[in-house]
Amino acid sequence: MRKAERAINIVEFDPARTDELIRMWRQSFEFGVGVLDPNPIELQREAFVSTVVPNNAVRMALLDDKLVGFIAATKESITHLYVRTENHHCGIGSRLLAWAKAQSDGKLWLYAFARNTVARAFYEKHGFEIIARGFEPTWQLDDIKYEWTARDT
Repeated sequence: MRKAERAINIVEFDPARTDELIRMWRQSFEFGVGVLDPNPIELQREAFVSTVVPNNAVRMALLDDKLVGFIAATKESITHLYVRTENHHCGIGSRLLAWAKAQSDGKLWLYAFARNTVARAFYEKHGFEIIARGFEPTWQLDDIKYEWTARDT
């Protein structure tokens, strides 16, 4: 059975999978942005546990019980959306994004690095529009603020 035909399950974040999630997040980030994260992975884990989890609803995408993606979002914004690189183009990001849209109040915003052309194309394909361009000081990279608004159909 091809990857795209297997069931993708979107489930609540399981703290027992934190380390697995952090490794997948870092690998996907480095691939998409094209930089190596110089920070210790323990700091990324600490930030996830102390900042991301308490301030967002976090969902994981599982494919045959393998963690293949995650999203952290509020009703107003998407803080993180990452898919394991070998699982791109399997509908996982689309499923995670659909969850975020469904739990929103009909409008979402997010930031993407300007150089992450894969992420930008993905968000634009899913109805997000550029509303601002800026600069992210931590990474010293240009970024783009996107917004999605639900349309009456």
